[in-house]
Amino acid sequence: MGITVFNSEDKYYKSKKGAVETGETVKFRIIVPRSFGANSARFSLRGDSQENYESKGMYWAGVYGDSHEVWDIEAQIYTAGLYWYHFDISSPWGETKLCKSSDFTGVFSSLTAETSDWQLTVCSSDFKTPDWLKGGIIYQIFPDRFYNSGEKKKNIPSDRILRADTENQPYWRPNKNGKVLNNDYFGGDLKGIEEKLPYLSELGVTCIYLNPIFEAHSNHRYNTADYTKIDPLLGTEKDFASLCEAAHKKDIKIILDGVFSHTGDDSVYFNKQHRYGDGGAYNSKHSPYFKWYKFEHYPDKYASWWGFDTLPEVTEECEDYLEFITGENGIIAKWLKLGADGWRLDVADELPDVFLDKVRLAVKKAKPEALLLGEVWEDATNKFSYGQRRKFLLGEQFDSVMNYPFANAVLDFARYGVAEDFMKSVMSIIGNYPKQALDVMMNHIGTHDTERAITRIVGESCEYRDRQWQSEHFLSPEQKEKGIRLMKMASVLQFMLPGVPSIYYGDEISMQGYKDPFNRAYFEWDNTKCELHAHYVRLGKLRKENECLKDGEFNPVSAALGCVAFERRGKKESLLIIANRNENGITYNLPQSWHNSERLFSGYNCGESVFIDGTSAVVLKRTELS
Repeated sequence: MGITVFNSEDKYYKSKKGAVETGETVKFRIIVPRSFGANSARFSLRGDSQENYESKGMYWAGVYGDSHEVWDIEAQIYTAGLYWYHFDISSPWGETKLCKSSDFTGVFSSLTAETSDWQLTVCSSDFKTPDWLKGGIIYQIFPDRFYNSGEKKKNIPSDRILRADTENQPYWRPNKNGKVLNNDYFGGDLKGIEEKLPYLSELGVTCIYLNPIFEAHSNHRYNTADYTKIDPLLGTEKDFASLCEAAHKKDIKIILDGVFSHTGDDSVYFNKQHRYGDGGAYNSKHSPYFKWYKFEHYPDKYASWWGFDTLPEVTEECEDYLEFITGENGIIAKWLKLGADGWRLDVADELPDVFLDKVRLAVKKAKPEALLLGEVWEDATNKFSYGQRRKFLLGEQFDSVMNYPFANAVLDFARYGVAEDFMKSVMSIIGNYPKQALDVMMNHIGTHDTERAITRIVGESCEYRDRQWQSEHFLSPEQKEKGIRLMKMASVLQFMLPGVPSIYYGDEISMQGYKDPFNRAYFEWDNTKCELHAHYVRLGKLRKENECLKDGEFNPVSAALGCVAFERRGKKESLLIIANRNENGITYNLPQSWHNSERLFSGYNCGESVFIDGTSAVVLKRTELS
């Protein structure tokens, strides 16, 4: 095996894994063949917006074996941002560049060849994230579909369809005008969630993420009608405060969904349907809300979210709107003061920096330990939108984001079993994200925007399939049996990776379904004594009992032949996770440091190897010596 010349995720070569903080000293070390006859080596770094590199000479640090030598340098960066680096080596034979290969290690190349730099994320040294979420479990609830308390609702608009047939699919067919109204409701409410807190507590849940709960005239409630009120089908402001108080008594926090890039056209602010009298921006240029919106030709031509005229876009930079949302008595502060513990911002990459900066200030002023989470589907450290590189995780905006790269890595491994791709995706995020954010990342494998996890893992692909097809296709008994096995394996990976696992309501009881609205069925309360649920309960206890899952170091061990293995290393204990996607069982030869370790859930210790059944995972534990 050849000598590794550089590895950005190995502390021998880079003294700090992943992102670094402003002013932090980091040592970079490279190994160069002595046959190069190198007479100098340089560390070349540029800021993301800079064209030219700043190169600094490295120091010769001795020989490495018989045929290599070491060069190193210590570096500090004092401005938060995104940076790119490589190494340049000079010798009597000319100039050579040491640049990034596909697996984060280094490869030598000529100066004229197309090459890749390593990314270096530098966050603020003041960046702190809430401790209460670390090591916990998030549970996402689509409020209308979780549990109906049976409490009588008041002031329900007459155009809503209230359904009692909770075993059936949500309505999805368009009406005679070709529109899907999303106006059927199963009656899930805040009192229902409060009633089911013991169920969530048994799963080990420490944080509930609620899809929108504010007054809105659709069952998904992403078309806000009034940010100041709870939707009448969900209950009242008093019910919300009661839910928060009851959850807190069980050490469960509540985070809300903030939909601030657009409102509904059927809202007190826009009021196109005249539900709220004669006011609103659509009806009068003198409305206090007129300047919120982007009219091209008043009143019928206006900017709307992704072209949906029912979702008029707001101008987030508008001072009046900023004050309404982020002011001292604004929406952010109001609901935090009533008991919420944080916010998730919808379509975060469509919100400008000036808005996000003020939201963070408002959140931390109202409740310093509150969480601010963003919806970003890609790597949030190098995301490009609004014509610029975004600064989501540098310490001035989000605490964390929804971790879609991890979700895709877990789901793709469960479906296809390509171990190398799994590890590459995981290591990319770990290498780029600040640890402060990584420890509180929302690690989901299913959400209201995606197929159910079990369906994505074993179901037929729904790409290019219409809703008619999706409504008619379900897992066969054989597919569901296999899917449950793979869900167990996938959930072990999800629960063991850095960050916080997020369960989409019903995934723990193998609910299935393709995309919206088939992934939003009413919770199957008759199925909670199932095998998969018991597995999730065990995982919840495992997270609670092992400190290394709060902020322990991630170390890759192996990724090949349909099997992945990694460590979570803490001060008191460490875990080794091995997942076998092959259909047949394998015997995995353990690293020496893991000989005779405890195999969790089994009651016995391993020897020098461990047997892993097909499509399953094992977790080993050892106590660290102080």
